[in-house]
Amino acid sequence: MKQNHYECVVIINAALEDEQINSSINRIEVSIKTNGGEIEDVDQWGRKRLAYPINKSKSGFYVIFRYFSPSDAVAKIERDLRLDETIIRYLTVLLDSDALDHFAQLKNKAEKTEELENKPAVKAEESETKEKND
Repeated sequence: MKQNHYECVVIINAALEDEQINSSINRIEVSIKTNGGEIEDVDQWGRKRLAYPINKSKSGFYVIFRYFSPSDAVAKIERDLRLDETIIRYLTVLLDSDALDHFAQLKNKAEKTEELENKPAVKAEESETKEKND
C-alpha cells in the first residue's frame, strides 16, 4: 500500500502538567506507529494563546507531527485523537511535493547555519591554544 506524507497539528490542553502533556504526545506517537505510520519529525511549539476560547481554555500546547502512513490509517489515528480528552483540536493534512521541497530547504538551511556556527568556535579554540603555547 502506498505511503503518503502527512502533517498533523495537535493542540493539547495547556492547563495540564508537563508530565501529562508528554504522556499525551507519547500516546499520539504510539497511535501513529501502531496504525502503520512512521514518524519523521515531532515539533513541539509549546504553550501558545488561542485565538478564541475552546472548551473554556484560553491557551494550548501545540505539537506538530510529520509522518508517513497509508491513507486508510489516517482515519484510525484521527479517531484516537478524537477520543483523547486532553486534546482540544487537531488537523491532519496531506503534504504535497511543494511542501516537502520547502521542508527539505529549511532542513538544509538549518544544517548550514549550524555548520557555520560551529566553525568559528573551532578556529577560536585553535587560536587560543596557539597563544598559550607561545
